[in-house]
Amino acid sequence: MDRIQRFAEVVVRAGVNLQPGQGVILNTDTAHLEIARAVVERAYAAGAAWVEPIWRDGPMHRSAVDHADLESLRRSRPWALQRIKEWSEQGAASISLLGDPDPHVLDGADPVRAAAFPLEEARARRVAVLGKLRWTAVGAPNPGWATQIFGEPDVDRLWDAVATAMRLDEPDPAAAWQQRAETLAARGAELDALELTEIRYLGDGTDLTVGLIPGCHWTGGGMVDADGIAYLPNIPTEEVFTSPDRRTAEGVIRVTKPLVLHGRLVTGLRLRFAGGRVTEVTADSGADVVEAQLETDPGARYLGEVSLVDRDSRIARAGIVFHNTLFDENAGCHVAWGQSFPFAVPGGLAMSDAERAGLGLNTSGVHTDVVIGGDGITVTGTGPKGTVDIIRDDEWVL
Repeated sequence: MDRIQRFAEVVVRAGVNLQPGQGVILNTDTAHLEIARAVVERAYAAGAAWVEPIWRDGPMHRSAVDHADLESLRRSRPWALQRIKEWSEQGAASISLLGDPDPHVLDGADPVRAAAFPLEEARARRVAVLGKLRWTAVGAPNPGWATQIFGEPDVDRLWDAVATAMRLDEPDPAAAWQQRAETLAARGAELDALELTEIRYLGDGTDLTVGLIPGCHWTGGGMVDADGIAYLPNIPTEEVFTSPDRRTAEGVIRVTKPLVLHGRLVTGLRLRFAGGRVTEVTADSGADVVEAQLETDPGARYLGEVSLVDRDSRIARAGIVFHNTLFDENAGCHVAWGQSFPFAVPGGLAMSDAERAGLGLNTSGVHTDVVIGGDGITVTGTGPKGTVDIIRDDEWVL
């Protein structure tokens, strides 16, 4: 119980940095009930005006996938769009508890139906989160997630690993995260100063070169909202990232961590890029669900993020594969197909989609991170000062 309370404290205090009188949207699964209750309690204790839990449940979603017509699965509802608009206008904070309790819940389902979702609602949420709301996403331990990792529902062992990754073992975890955020922000500033025009990832099965947008900003650690309030979008976070020019990715990647996508486990994923676009998908398992997501909209096949992570991360130190993208992406370098981050370019949040597209930013209803880092990965950057080593054999050397 002490760990759950410390977890909730980090989420509310360091994650969204909740301010008195602010509303909270809590996205959570039925498997996270005990942790969700602790987060709600901590939020109200910190002065929340209201907390609105939004529940999801795997078996209920499977029922929809199996029985609802495809058009209904994709249809956005006016009341849902209005609710998102009101959250944005009120400046609410958004907390998402992750940790898939059953990655096999959609096994055997039609991959096209499994990948279907209300696209307009997803875009509205993403615009609100990226431009108006302070938000955080955190992995919540549960028996199903523990079983994915250890082969048995050993939740105590999972809590030990999560506590290491989230710095819950520190005397003041929130303060420890603030210190780590400063280190990552300094790395971002160092990258900004290089004015890089492209970045190259080179490792076992990976050789990918991606062009960068002139003047793009590298973000590390936390972020600051329009009112100057700092927050951590992801806990844990060990990355420095930006959005690339979507038109420029060339080469191949080998994904080094399993991916859970639309309730399916994807392993051994390999992608080929040409002209910025994913042109070939192969995998040991789950290639069909990846292909289905890449067909979601025109931007889904293009990159929206490139990220740098080295072996010094707490997630890497935990020494396990978490089977959770939030954690595993912070164990090594990663890229993401789909939506770009408008804040990656000066004035990007105020631009129209057309203006962002002109710069090379991507627009999509999806954003899926895949890890390509680990032992042996080398990352170089090229700019007006020539080519420099950033990461060599999974160690930050810049």
